[in-house]
Amino acid sequence: MRRAIADLPLHGGKCPPWLFERMKTLGGLIMEAIVEFFGEEEILCRISDPVFFQSLGCLLGFDWHSSGLTTTLCGALKEGVRGKEKDLRLFICGGKGATSRKTPEEICLHAQKHALPFADQMVYRSRMSAKVDNSALQDGYNLYHHTFFFTFSGKWAVVQQGMNPDTKYARRYHWWGEGVKDLVCEPHQGIWGEKKEREVLNLVARESTDCREGIVKLAQEKPEKLKEEMTLIPRLSLPSRHFIREEDFNLGRIDKTLHMIYEEKPQNFENLLALRGVGPKTLRALALTTEVVMGASPSFTDPVSFSFAHGGKDGIPFPVDRETYQETIEFFTQVVQRSRASSIDKRKMYEQLKLLTI
Repeated sequence: MRRAIADLPLHGGKCPPWLFERMKTLGGLIMEAIVEFFGEEEILCRISDPVFFQSLGCLLGFDWHSSGLTTTLCGALKEGVRGKEKDLRLFICGGKGATSRKTPEEICLHAQKHALPFADQMVYRSRMSAKVDNSALQDGYNLYHHTFFFTFSGKWAVVQQGMNPDTKYARRYHWWGEGVKDLVCEPHQGIWGEKKEREVLNLVARESTDCREGIVKLAQEKPEKLKEEMTLIPRLSLPSRHFIREEDFNLGRIDKTLHMIYEEKPQNFENLLALRGVGPKTLRALALTTEVVMGASPSFTDPVSFSFAHGGKDGIPFPVDRETYQETIEFFTQVVQRSRASSIDKRKMYEQLKLLTI
């Protein structure tokens, strides 16, 4: 499966109630069908694929490329499985704005109700995925939507979205727990989109490994020594990068955070990032200090790559991706083959699908 993030324009307005009711119904039925045919873990695999996610949003009738597709589709799926969680062995938590901040509470309520032993693990993964995309990956998009999916067996996935206040574009981030080998090194299921930003502080890139390790080493220094190093940076080598500002080196503002980090003594970058109070400004200051003092540069490359659908015959937004198109056909072919339709109807539909691959 491809790594992906989608960039989507902001569209105003709300989803009509009559449409949302139908989205809930059809979305819930599709979730039930996938669980019946392939198991609940297939939901996580598919929902973390931006192509499938985008296609599902279009199938349910929402705007094909607006930012609202993310929030509305996640909301519809959450409502569509409400009350069926035990049968589906699947939970959907969180949402947009204030609802996203209730994700830990919702996870714990589900875990308590069904006697699941891993609530703390799920809360941690939910919180860390948000911290990574809001602090460790600084691409100009501020998170405002977070939906966390998990199963009775402890598998998980995340769909979250951020907004760039200047361009009014949204960017969607997909995580699949099975694909995450390291929460702070290339953790996303993938990164696709229409717009590549000129400069991004990407502390979760593989190329940032030395910088991450350097940040931890610096953070283990006594705060007084670290602050002394920082006071020299604005005068000696403050670069013109748009995400680094002189206020990032306002030691009066980050003094408390530096002391807290030193007292906690994080052993690695994930431990440091997980600390409450470590946000974008602290990481910017530590990253640049590490680059100047230790020569360990972070990645400044936007991890987004282009395109999030099958494409168009006229090459807009990009030529048809035949490989992805074939994967979609094969998936729905399996759905048809394993459906409860009569053998005659299944054979007829299967032959029709085969014609599309020629």
